[in-house]
Amino acid sequence: MLILLPPSEGKADPPRRGRPVEVDALSTPELGAARRKVADALVASSSLPEAAEILGLSAGQLDELQRNRTLLEQPARPAAEVYTGVLYDALALGTLDPAARRRARAAIRVQSALWGPIKITDRIPSYRLSIGTTLPGIGGLASYWREQLAGVFDEQAGSELIVDCRSSGYAAWRPERTEKLIKVTAVTEKAGRRSVVSHFAKHTRGAVARILLQAPRAPRTPARVAALVAESAQCELTGPGRGGWELTVITDSLGRLAAPS
Repeated sequence: MLILLPPSEGKADPPRRGRPVEVDALSTPELGAARRKVADALVASSSLPEAAEILGLSAGQLDELQRNRTLLEQPARPAAEVYTGVLYDALALGTLDPAARRRARAAIRVQSALWGPIKITDRIPSYRLSIGTTLPGIGGLASYWREQLAGVFDEQAGSELIVDCRSSGYAAWRPERTEKLIKVTAVTEKAGRRSVVSHFAKHTRGAVARILLQAPRAPRTPARVAALVAESAQCELTGPGRGGWELTVITDSLGRLAAPS
């Protein structure tokens, strides 16, 4: 099983000491040249007069530019310690039991706008870059990574079940074989009506990933994923379609997983 996650917009503050990122040591080393190209473009773009506009930063976020400028010299640490926010709070990697932690290290791939797919054990610095950014010399990052991952990540994924918990921007790439791809979506139900609330959806995807990591055995089919989630929440499995399977998880008006009926 592979679990695909988006990165968080915010990152934990970098440590004061430590070794910098070793790009060639990141998982899927075939992407090394593609990663260095984005990293170099981000460092250069963060020094431009229009850097804040390029990166979509507000006046209160300009300190992020200095972080980006020193990207390749900053202390790095495991990605599990860098990404924060609603999804990662719900996932709560630090509180998993030893078996679930081992599964997380093997199964999770974070689709970074800077690094492409990485494991949570990969050592990276804190940075600011979203998938919707158009970098000078690179272009749109969603298109860039879709091209770079074609074939490379398909080979790595092989015949694994892929549970896609990414948000839409980070899901530009998808595997060629979709019969074992299951996309997790979340809707909030209130007075019989359903809607998508971004904050709740992030939390739900993190909670689903945690459920799967804690299962006695890793699921091998979309039906088994749905069965595991159904023990904790109301959900609906549909498919397969051209894009694979879809698991819709239902939350109440407060964003809590709706109790299974």
